[in-house]
Amino acid sequence: MFFIAGIVSAQSHEAEEVETGAHDLKTEIKEYIDHHLLDSYDFNLYSYTTDEGEHKYIGFPLPVILWDNGLKVFSSSKLKHGEGVAEVDGNYYTLYHNKIYKTDAEGTIEFEGHHNDETHVEDAFGENLVVEDAHPSNVKPLDFSITKNVVFIALVGLLMFLMFRSVASNYKKSNLPKGVGRVLEPLVVFVRDEIAVPNIGHKYKKYMSYLLTVFFFVWIINLLGLTPLGVNVTNNIAVTFALALITYFITTFSGNKNYWKHIFWMPGVPVPMKIILAPIELLGTFIKPFSLMIRLYANITAGHVVLMSIIGLMFIFKNWIGSPLSFALAFALSLLELLVAALQAYIFTMLSALYFGMAVEEDHH
Repeated sequence: MFFIAGIVSAQSHEAEEVETGAHDLKTEIKEYIDHHLLDSYDFNLYSYTTDEGEHKYIGFPLPVILWDNGLKVFSSSKLKHGEGVAEVDGNYYTLYHNKIYKTDAEGTIEFEGHHNDETHVEDAFGENLVVEDAHPSNVKPLDFSITKNVVFIALVGLLMFLMFRSVASNYKKSNLPKGVGRVLEPLVVFVRDEIAVPNIGHKYKKYMSYLLTVFFFVWIINLLGLTPLGVNVTNNIAVTFALALITYFITTFSGNKNYWKHIFWMPGVPVPMKIILAPIELLGTFIKPFSLMIRLYANITAGHVVLMSIIGLMFIFKNWIGSPLSFALAFALSLLELLVAALQAYIFTMLSALYFGMAVEEDHH
């Protein structure tokens, strides 16, 4: 109560400023958080605004790959972070709300409102006002671009390959782990003895490669998301969907006769109940991987939003009480996020192993 009273007292003399400027500041923070959560067509370490009002970006562009009546490949620097129009083979493309649309030389974006049939036009750089509930009607070409998330997925995959290849090479010479193997061996043993064996049983070896891959991938990529690099791979629902889909396919194609019998014709259950329960059990095979997808996506996204919101409070309070408190809370939450990064990797791997175990379980009758 003392700290809350102090914060209110320190802010009371800025009441008029809060009324006139805080809304804009809060909107700016919200837009920054939204931008942070999105994938991007270039890799930026940071950006700043010059005294002349020009936006400067420190980083490097990535290749944009589009299919628009043929393959179009160009550097994302042509898009100028959504402030320019890229001309490729007589076609024009612009970036609007982190999506690439086909446009004209002026970068015109056409909109169709949901409440009426009128078409609203806005310059690609936001010069004109657009009605609410409007969405772009411009042609959106097929996008196969190498975005920031794709780059880091490839880098993490390469890192994992090099680490485990080094460990495998060492084991050919000695049974004692060396170098990075001293760190990886306890984790591999943990995944085997605490996740795979208890949930799958004697058939665990068949699934160890996938379980180890998904465990280390999710853990490492989550840790990178806590660095200033601005990497947010697992808060992209397309990535978590792909991981959950792999788990679903492995579970489905691993299912034995006993597994499918318990889904479509449960033993020991009256026939009328079997007819009722069969669709529910079948639906459950889709709900399980869906829960994997949403759990990983929601936890990582929520962590980033809360952490950056607390950091944003420092720019709202602007006093010696509120700002240090926000910083301390953000620091404590960052430590908690380290636990969440590992916990989400463990939960995803554990539930995947559980589903595999259910699919290969033998009939005990």
